[in-house]
Amino acid sequence: MINPEELKDGKMFLIDKELRWTSFDVVKKIRNLVKVKKVGHAGTLDPLATGLLIVCIGKMTKQINQFMELEKEYTGTMVLGKTTPSVDLETDFDSETPIDHLQESDIISNAEKFKGLIMQIPPIYSALKKDGEPLYKKARKGEHVKIDPREVELKLFEITKINLPEVEFKIVCSKGFYVRSLVRDFGSELGVGASLSALRRTRIGEFTVEDAQSIDGFMKLLETE
Repeated sequence: MINPEELKDGKMFLIDKELRWTSFDVVKKIRNLVKVKKVGHAGTLDPLATGLLIVCIGKMTKQINQFMELEKEYTGTMVLGKTTPSVDLETDFDSETPIDHLQESDIISNAEKFKGLIMQIPPIYSALKKDGEPLYKKARKGEHVKIDPREVELKLFEITKINLPEVEFKIVCSKGFYVRSLVRDFGSELGVGASLSALRRTRIGEFTVEDAQSIDGFMKLLETE
C-alpha cells in the first residue's frame, strides 16, 4: 500500500517498462495515478526497449540527476547484415548484406575494439535536441543534421550467444551511452551493418529490474481496502 501523503514528501519507484511504452508514457500514467505534479524519470528508454526505469515523485525529483550519473547494464539482440535508419525496428530495413563469410571469432574479437573510453555519435533517431528540436523529429522530416561525437565508456561488452544472423550481448556502460550507436558501429566495423532487435535495461547502479514492478503492479499498490 502507498500512503498518498508520503508521495508529496518524495518517493522513488523502480518500474519495469513494457514494450512500446515511451518513458514519458510511464511518467504521465504515474502522474495521473498519484495526483502529484512533480514526477520524472532518471534516464530515457526507447519505446522498443524494456526494463528498468527509475521514477521519482515529489521532492525525490531533486535526485534525478544523481541517478542519471549511475552506470547502466543492458542485455540485447542485434541482427547482423540488416540495417534500418533508426538502427532498431522502429523503421523498415533499408539494406541487406551477406554475412556467410563471418566467423564467430570475427564477432567476438570485434567486440574487444569497443571496450573502454570511446567517442560515440548518438543516433539521429534520438531525443537529443538540436536547435531546440528533438533529433528524431528532424530525422522523420528527412533533414540532414551534423551530430557531434561524445566521449562515453563501455565497461563490459560480452557476446553471450551467436545464432547468425542474431547475436545476443550484455553490456555495462556509462551515462550518455547509446546502445543503438554501438550496434550501428559494430555492424559497420564488420562491414555488414547491423540493427537492434531487442533491448532490456537490467540494472542502474545498484538497482535491478528484478526489484522493479510493472505499471499494473504499481496500480495495485495504490489500491485501498
